[in-house]
Amino acid sequence: MTRPIALTMGDPSGIGPEITVKAYADPRRRRPVVVIGDPDTLARACRVTGAELTLRTISTVAEAAHSPGVMDVLPVGALPADLPLGTVDARAGAASFQYVRRGIELALEGEIRALTTAPINKEALRLAGLPYPGHTEILAELSGTEDYAMMMANDELRVVLVTVHRSLRTALDSLTTARELEIIRLTHRTLLAGRAKSARPRIAVAALNPHAGENGLFGREDLDIIEPAVRAARREGIDASGPWPADTVFMRARAGEFDVVVAQYHDQGLIPVKYLGLEHGVNITIGLPFVRTSVDHGTAFDLAGQGTADHTSLLTALHQADELAQPPAPEPEDPRGLHLHAHP
Repeated sequence: MTRPIALTMGDPSGIGPEITVKAYADPRRRRPVVVIGDPDTLARACRVTGAELTLRTISTVAEAAHSPGVMDVLPVGALPADLPLGTVDARAGAASFQYVRRGIELALEGEIRALTTAPINKEALRLAGLPYPGHTEILAELSGTEDYAMMMANDELRVVLVTVHRSLRTALDSLTTARELEIIRLTHRTLLAGRAKSARPRIAVAALNPHAGENGLFGREDLDIIEPAVRAARREGIDASGPWPADTVFMRARAGEFDVVVAQYHDQGLIPVKYLGLEHGVNITIGLPFVRTSVDHGTAFDLAGQGTADHTSLLTALHQADELAQPPAPEPEDPRGLHLHAHP
């Protein structure tokens, strides 16, 4: 049996458990999945959503049976019976962190092929005394990863962020040529990996200032910070270009001119992706020693307990994890045993 993907159920007070059971029960799910979370909460989610699943508790990934109609659940901790739905709660924040931590451990131990996560709540984490602004920072710290980034992707557009969960002022102050270059390198390596790899990824780097700064008229960051990183990447053989004006570069990438856009700060990159539809977006952490994907939406406390939350983004995240975790297809060989390359 192929190693399964581990799916963390997210904040138990939000829609995470509901979209988890919906995605698990969806006949479009292609690969074996083990769920990390609370069995009682997942059972309640099945009742609310009408998901026809039997829950089976396991103590190790190896015990998973992956039988049709049966959800293999790896419990972590226990939740209080009075935990409310639709409310920010420190207990829910602490539990959601424990699920992610267990998933990271399994990934580093090689017991799972990829990790997919349902949404967690930043405020709940803070109430629980956990100093993380989101999944990305948890994953990086607990896996010992220093160079990492967030990629948001859908069928039409892929975007990688230079800065993520920071105020706009501190994000701009943190931009350096070294950071730009590392993000370009990470993006290049990511698009070379997996079953859906690009032969030579075309990376567009978005400018920080309007019209790419107009040669310094609107600021020198594009000239002094971003452009040197693009030149250095090109010297390394990476097909990077820019900085391109941000008001048109995403449209150009969507039209097929580029494979991915490197954006300078959170909203610059995520607004174009999310405008195309939350239900098909996927959050990918690049640079980790394992594959991790997630939804591109939050805990939606206002929908919790109604059974109406759309699980499409989570199902897409599972499919994307499967694609990225696949080894690249071997290059074809000619009768003389020489590798044939599509590009010289």
